[in-house]
Amino acid sequence: MTMFELNFRPNFELISIVRRFVSDFYKKMLKDEDAVSRVALATHELLENAVKYSTDGGTVLSIGIAPGDTGSVISIRISNRATPENIEAVTAIFEEIKQFPDPFLHYQSVMERSAKRREGSGLGIVRVRAEGEMTMSHTIDNDCVCIIAQTHVEKTS
Repeated sequence: MTMFELNFRPNFELISIVRRFVSDFYKKMLKDEDAVSRVALATHELLENAVKYSTDGGTVLSIGIAPGDTGSVISIRISNRATPENIEAVTAIFEEIKQFPDPFLHYQSVMERSAKRREGSGLGIVRVRAEGEMTMSHTIDNDCVCIIAQTHVEKTS
């Protein structure tokens, strides 16, 4: 498994810098432009959530590639501390995901709903699932939220 991890206090300026790094790094590792784009998108969206919702600013981002027979599984993990309200909101998003087996129908539904919101779009995790073609999961340990996005990338010759 190939993996890197950042333990830092991201801000909006650093999100773009990390996204460019991830994109450049994985262009060399994956040789699949679509997969690179999806990993960069997911990294950006998850970091944006961490900046908005972390209680202390601290964030741990790790991205790993686990090779397999038919390709590789890419896992993006982001962890940060959150308020009980934000933990409740994340839990609600993941409960709603269970109700929508089709990621694009879910994304469309959330986009329509977000047009009426005054704060935050609520699209990040749902967007990663749909546009990033990733499975999404999460864990909660006291006040720490960890969101995991995973996707399979076919072997390239």
